[in-house]
Amino acid sequence: MKSNNLLAFLTGMASGALIGILFAPDKGSNTRDKVTYQLDRYKQILEELIDDLVEGKVEHANQAKTDGEKVVSDAKNKAEQLLDDVDELLGQLKKK
Repeated sequence: MKSNNLLAFLTGMASGALIGILFAPDKGSNTRDKVTYQLDRYKQILEELIDDLVEGKVEHANQAKTDGEKVVSDAKNKAEQLLDDVDELLGQLKKK
């Protein structure tokens, strides 16, 4: 949802800048240069945002993998402890 709001904001900002430039009294070549410049700026901003989002996903994936490995390790340790406890109880029962 946050990225949708950001995208809507950037789209609105780009549209407003484009409309402002198009309605400004200036030569056509100057207007085209301004539009090209603005579009290049917004393209760069969007590329940076996409890179940030991709990096964030990688970080989240790495964190999820780490958390998953910890859960598996903890479960394995607890299972081994249970097996040891069962072996100990069986040993005590055999003594009786």
